[in-house]
Amino acid sequence: MSELSFDEWKKLSNKISFRNKAFINGKFVDSISKKTFQTINPSTEEIITTITECNDKDIDIAVKAARASYEKGHWSKMPPAERKAILLKLAELIRSNLEEFALLDSLDMGKLVQDAVTIDAPGSAMFFQWHAEAIDKMYDEIAPTGPGDLAMITREPLGVIGAVVPWNFPLDMATWKASAALAAGNSLVLKPAEQSPLSSLRLAELAIEAGIPEGVFNVVPGYGEVAGKALGLHPDVDCIAFTGSTAVGKLFQQYAGQSNMKQVWLETGGKSPNLIFADCNDLESAVNMSAFGIFFNQGEVCSANSRLLVERNIQEEFISRLTEKAKQTQPGNPLDPNSRMGAIVNEEQTQKIISYIAQGKKTADLVVGGERVLINNKGCFIQPTIFNNVNPSDAIAKEEIFGPILSVIPFDTEEEALTIANDSEYGLAASVWTDNLSRALRVSDNLNAGTVSVNTVDALSTVTPFGGVKQSGYGKDLSLHSFNKYTT
Repeated sequence: MSELSFDEWKKLSNKISFRNKAFINGKFVDSISKKTFQTINPSTEEIITTITECNDKDIDIAVKAARASYEKGHWSKMPPAERKAILLKLAELIRSNLEEFALLDSLDMGKLVQDAVTIDAPGSAMFFQWHAEAIDKMYDEIAPTGPGDLAMITREPLGVIGAVVPWNFPLDMATWKASAALAAGNSLVLKPAEQSPLSSLRLAELAIEAGIPEGVFNVVPGYGEVAGKALGLHPDVDCIAFTGSTAVGKLFQQYAGQSNMKQVWLETGGKSPNLIFADCNDLESAVNMSAFGIFFNQGEVCSANSRLLVERNIQEEFISRLTEKAKQTQPGNPLDPNSRMGAIVNEEQTQKIISYIAQGKKTADLVVGGERVLINNKGCFIQPTIFNNVNPSDAIAKEEIFGPILSVIPFDTEEEALTIANDSEYGLAASVWTDNLSRALRVSDNLNAGTVSVNTVDALSTVTPFGGVKQSGYGKDLSLHSFNKYTT
């Protein structure tokens, strides 16, 4: 855990260097068009650096490099123990550069550097380590055929994987895809979000240092509607792994149908319900974790517990405690270890959140927050915001906001709570708070969500599969189940 002070983080940020070109076939290169775009620090509104902007021609070059590396077999047919050793070395290289990775993500998208250095970056190292350790522990099968017959079932890499990841957890989301895809023996073309490409580019450089052959790990920064689309349409990409919005996920399904019917694995939107029953005796923990579930990472979390369903007879007490918690979670400079919330990723997302707050003020009770704030007269900062007595049909209760906005909905019965919780186009995650074991099991069983956490929120582990149902997508990241997306 880093114990740097605010001043030390600022000094380190002034010394850091940025990789700002595409990484193709083991080298940093300009795009064919020579175009670039700016990546901006949302807490200061200052330009960090200019980034190479890739288009369809660059995507084609990267895919060809990935295909060539795959066909050569230097990685895809490497003995499992050797592939494992290289990925373990990459995990250690990430650990050796935790502060650099934390700064890259904090400067790029506004998250608290303290969270990035204690949660995101160490977690990314662990994802590589865990998937590496799994490589030589998965066995093939022999089918139960009759005498004289032999049917062997082998797990083999798909080939070229296109990974398109979002801006809210730049390093983590890249690692979720890359660690499993590479461990399985595939070659990878990674398209980071245009808002936050810096950590992915540094990761690719370390991959070569760890010993991953040239062409196996490529990074193509650019805009989603150009570079992402080109990757989705490319006829020599075998699989697209995507985390992002539901609307864009549907586009990738279309791209697959328009091209080579490539596999598409989607982790998309969420509007996770958090159910608080009156028989939960530890309300203090429920309050603390409910605040964490919506205000962590500025609410820019796909599985954020953005709908709080609370039993009516404890509603007043619970909201009173939660309001005090929100008041203690005010945004500040992301490089200050004492800050409790960082900046929203950019001005566009900030304005989107503000528009939802304006809608909420018309139909619900604004309890706390609801204002944009500036740090040193700059930045995309929004107060943690709670709306009480929200109608389940209101936009703030139905649509994914991706910001620190909590909608509180009271209920009277278990059946009513389940009806409200499941009345969503999304089904990524849910949480339940109760001391009644029968209720915990019953409610969990009846919630339509990919993950249900009991007496905590958004439980996440390398060994637990993560993914949704309905319009939250399909397929699993993390755990051994993640290999199913990248093997045949």
